[in-house]
Amino acid sequence: MPAGTRLLIELGAIVFALGILGRAARLIGLSPIPLYLLAGLAFGKGGLLPLTTSEEFLSEGAEIGVILLLLLLGLEYSAGELITNLRRHAAAGALNLLLNMTPGVALGLLLGWSPVAALAMGGVTYAASSGIAAKLLSDLGRLGNRETPVVLSLLVLEDLSMAVYLPILTALLAGAGLLGGSLALLIAAAAMGIVLLIALRFGRVINRLVFSPDDEVLLLRVFGLALLVAGLAEQLKVSAAVGAFLIGIALSGRVAEDARNLLSPLRDLFAAVFFVFFGLRTDPSAIPPVLAAAALLALVTAITKVATGWWAAQRAGIGRLGRVRAGTVIVARGEFNIVIAGLAGAAEPRIGPLAAAYVLIMAVGGPVITRFAEPVAARLFKLAGWRSRAAAVAVSPPPGDTEKR
Repeated sequence: MPAGTRLLIELGAIVFALGILGRAARLIGLSPIPLYLLAGLAFGKGGLLPLTTSEEFLSEGAEIGVILLLLLLGLEYSAGELITNLRRHAAAGALNLLLNMTPGVALGLLLGWSPVAALAMGGVTYAASSGIAAKLLSDLGRLGNRETPVVLSLLVLEDLSMAVYLPILTALLAGAGLLGGSLALLIAAAAMGIVLLIALRFGRVINRLVFSPDDEVLLLRVFGLALLVAGLAEQLKVSAAVGAFLIGIALSGRVAEDARNLLSPLRDLFAAVFFVFFGLRTDPSAIPPVLAAAALLALVTAITKVATGWWAAQRAGIGRLGRVRAGTVIVARGEFNIVIAGLAGAAEPRIGPLAAAYVLIMAVGGPVITRFAEPVAARLFKLAGWRSRAAAVAVSPPPGDTEKR
């Protein structure tokens, strides 16, 4: 069979199967993310029906999926809101770094890994999946909730941290030492400053250049600009997802509203591809030997993530149920964690299977926890006699610039 024909058959089967899984997830009231990930396991190497020709295509589609997820999330908020929330939640960001990187570093050192490999494992346990969190906020209808800016701030702080962390880790893994790591830090900080300057200072100019009353033209302009900036950000050693997010916050008004409507179906398609591809990269046979360690690490870091979100939401005056939502939606790990494990694989071969098992548990368990934590917590609070404030279930936008609501 010609390679082109096989590619079409494989992609058609995958997309159609995802449609069935997505419908099944909706019927049981669950986010489709866990089912997409398990489908990837079934189609990957060592799975029930391994793919032969479409993996490279899915790899590129998965990267586009992450970019679209963060672009659409950025379109929900203005630059002013971003800066305000980042300043307000800087302390929560620092606590997040401490609580969630420490378990990974500690485990690496206990296993006898090198300090650099242990630092890499700390990155695996630290960063939540912005892609999964963005999808959950959309699927569960929480984009307008009062705790969502808190969640967004924590995710953005993590992504910005990764923009600094990844170049330094790469330099250390290459044996560049302290000087090389410092140089990587300077490059990353300068690149991030440039991207933020463009997004925050020239947002109106970008809006005028991008806007068009023609839906087709607007779609092409916004999507093309997001891909262009994401690519340039990655070339400058900054996360492509951060670049796409900053483009999203730079757009406002009618441009943002029309772009959300046009890009949402495209986001859903490529986001599904991203989660499938993540499963494709995980060999099921490598999971059982490290499952116990991964499960223990997952339990510890799920608790630390929930504690981080709870504390950050509490500082923002959010009610108890809102704190539960804020903490559980950032439990899942995903894209950055796999990138970090891949970088460190040469320095410590054992990090790959452990990181894959850990991320799979968190990527599947995180959405499930998010979906069911709120009703369970509500019952427990009621039994305890706690009265949750109306803000816990509020759907009104946070104070500040509501241009994008």
